[in-house]
Amino acid sequence: MTEDALVIFTPSGKRGRFPLGTPVLTAARQLGVDLDSVCGGRGICSKCQISPGYGEFPKFGIHVDDEALTEWNAVEERYKSKRGMLDGRRLGCQAQVMGDVVIDVPPESQVHKQVIRKSATQRDIVMDPATRLLYIEVAEPDMEEPSGDFERVVQALREQWQVDAVEADLALLRRLQPVLRKGAWKITVALHKGNHDARHRILEIWPGFHEGGIYGLAIDLGSTTIAAHLCDLRDGAVLASSGLMNPQIRFGEDLMSRVSYAMMNPGGDVEMTRTVREAINALAATIAAEAHVAEADIFELVFVCNPVMHHLLLGIDPVELGQAPFALATSGSLSLPARDLDLTHVSRAAQVYVLPCIAGHVGADAAAVALSEAPDQSEDMVLIVDVGTNAEILLGNKTRVLACSSPTGPAFEGAQISSGQRAAPGAIERVEIDAVTKEPRFKVIGCDLWSDDPGFAKATEASGITGICGSGIIEAVAEMRMAAIVDGSGLIGSADQVGTPRCRAEGRTNSYLLHDGAAEGGPVIFVTQTDIRAIQLAKSALYAGARLLMDTMGIDKVERITLAGAFGAHISPKHAMVLGMIPDAPLENVTSAGNAAGTGARIALCNRAARDAIEATVHNIHKVETAIEPRFQEHFVNANAIPHAVDLFPHLAGIADLPQVSYNTSGAGSEGRRRRKG
Repeated sequence: MTEDALVIFTPSGKRGRFPLGTPVLTAARQLGVDLDSVCGGRGICSKCQISPGYGEFPKFGIHVDDEALTEWNAVEERYKSKRGMLDGRRLGCQAQVMGDVVIDVPPESQVHKQVIRKSATQRDIVMDPATRLLYIEVAEPDMEEPSGDFERVVQALREQWQVDAVEADLALLRRLQPVLRKGAWKITVALHKGNHDARHRILEIWPGFHEGGIYGLAIDLGSTTIAAHLCDLRDGAVLASSGLMNPQIRFGEDLMSRVSYAMMNPGGDVEMTRTVREAINALAATIAAEAHVAEADIFELVFVCNPVMHHLLLGIDPVELGQAPFALATSGSLSLPARDLDLTHVSRAAQVYVLPCIAGHVGADAAAVALSEAPDQSEDMVLIVDVGTNAEILLGNKTRVLACSSPTGPAFEGAQISSGQRAAPGAIERVEIDAVTKEPRFKVIGCDLWSDDPGFAKATEASGITGICGSGIIEAVAEMRMAAIVDGSGLIGSADQVGTPRCRAEGRTNSYLLHDGAAEGGPVIFVTQTDIRAIQLAKSALYAGARLLMDTMGIDKVERITLAGAFGAHISPKHAMVLGMIPDAPLENVTSAGNAAGTGARIALCNRAARDAIEATVHNIHKVETAIEPRFQEHFVNANAIPHAVDLFPHLAGIADLPQVSYNTSGAGSEGRRRRKG
C-alpha cells in the first residue's frame, strides 16, 4: 500500500492525495469541498455525513477497495442508533482515508448558500468620506522654474483644495507623467486621508475630469455570515448588498471551537485566515458585478467584527482570546492597505479601516452597534442586544453605557437542534400552535403562505420543508409553552398529559411532532427535549448577560429594548419575551434595529468624524466580564425557567397566558389551570 491515497469528492469533482489516516473531513477542508461541520470535527453534530463508493470507477481510473476507509466506529454507531443514518453513510470526521476512494457529499451535508438577512437599513449620513475625488489643473513644466511633475500636483492640490502633505507610492509615480500629458495637465485624483494618517495619499489618477464613481465596502464580518454593502462615496447611496456564509464554519460553528481548532492544529489560524480572506474577495467580486461597478473603483473597505474574527482577519493567532484574561493583540482601530490582507478584488491602492474593539469578548461589531444606535445619547434606559452565536449586549443612556458579551452558542442559528438548519429556503421560520387542539401551523422561508393555507404544498414544491431555523425554533418553543405542551421548567409533557398524539415518547423524555413529511419523502421534524434544553441554555446566557448589566447599573427594569443583528431582526418580540430571552418591557418598546453593526460600518465608511467619535466612545464604555462574574451563574440558573424562575413579567402577563402545568417524572400532569405572572 502506498504512503498516500487519492481522494475524489463528488459532485464537485475536487480531488487530491492525502497521507493515510487523514480524516475525510480534513481532506474536504483542504480541497475546499462543500462539506458541513458544525462542531469542528468533534463527532458531535453529525452534519458531515458522506457516502463512500466502492468498486470500479472507470471515469476516474481507480478501484476502491472495501478497506479504503477505516472501520465503522463507536461514535458512528451511537449516532445511528439514536438518530438514524442511512445505510452506507459515514461521518466525515470519523472515517479516515486508508486507500484510494470516491466520496459523495449528499445535499443535506453541503453548506448551502444561506439566506443573508443583513440588508442595508435606511439611514441619513453626513458625507465626509476618507476617500474623495478631486479635479485639479496642474501647471506645465517650465525650464525657468524647474520642478517635478508630482511636486506641481502637490502644489495644485494645496492651492485649489487647501490640501497639504501629500504622498504617492512608486506605482502611481510611474504612471503620473503619461496621465498628466494625456489630460493636457488636467487630472482627477482619488485622495485618501485616514484617521491614522499624518499625510494625504493619492490612490489613483485619471486624465481630465473623471466621470466614473468612487466606491467603498462596509463589511460586517460575522462568525456565521459575511455581509457587505457597496456604497457610493460621493453620496452614501447603497448600490448593492450581498452576503455569504463564513466558510470558517467548517472549522467550528462557534468562536471558541475555532480558537480550539487553532490551538490543536498547528497552522490552523493561518488556514482560517486564508479561508476568510478568500471569501471576502469572492464577495467583493460578486457585489461589484451585481452593481455593475469596476472592482478597481472600490477604494475603501471598513470592517466590523467580533474579536476572534478581528484577529483571524488580520492574521493574528486568536489563542489568547480563548483563556483569561482574554487579551487582544490590539484593541484600537486600524488603518492599513487592503493588499496587506490579500484583498485583490478591489483597487490595488484600496485602504482598510477596522473599527476599535471594546474588550476581549466585545468587539468592533459591538462598537459599530454603539455608533449606529448611540445609547450614550439616549434619554431613557435602553438595552441593545445583538443576537448571534455570541451575543453583544449594551445597556445605558446619556449618563453611562455598559457592555458585555454572552456566549449564547449556535442554537439560535439552528445548530444543536435535531432538525435545525441555517436560514435557507424551506426552513420553518414562523410557528403557531392552537392552545386547544395543540395543532401547529407554520411558514417556511421563501413562501408567504401558512402551512394550512390552500396552495401551500404547491408553493413549497421547489424548496420542500427542510428543517427549522433559529427564529422558527424560538417561536416553536414559546408557542409550546403558551399551549401547555411545555411546562415552566422546560419539560415536554406526554401524549396523555398534554392531550395530543403529537407528543411522542423518546426514551425517558417526550418530543413534539411539528411536521411529518415522510409520505412525500421529506423529513419528520420534531421539537425534542434536547432541543428545548439547547434553547434554554442559549436564552439563559442572553438573559443573564442583560440582567448582569442591569445589576451593575443598579436598575431592575429597562424602558426600551432594541434587538439588533440579522437574526434579531427576525425574532418576534412577543415570543422572545415568552421564552425569557429578554427582560420584561412594554412590547411596543421592543423594536428591531436590523443589521445595526452593518449600519455602523456604513456610517464609518462615509464619515471620518464618526470614526473619531466611536474611537472616543469605546473608551467610555464600561466592560462587564461575564466569564468571571459570580452573579452571572446565578442569573443563568434562574433564567432556565420559561420565562423565568423569579423575575416577574407584568407586561407579558397582559398579552399572554402562561398555563400553570408541571410534567414531572412521576407522571403528574396538567390540571388545566392558567396563571398570569405579575
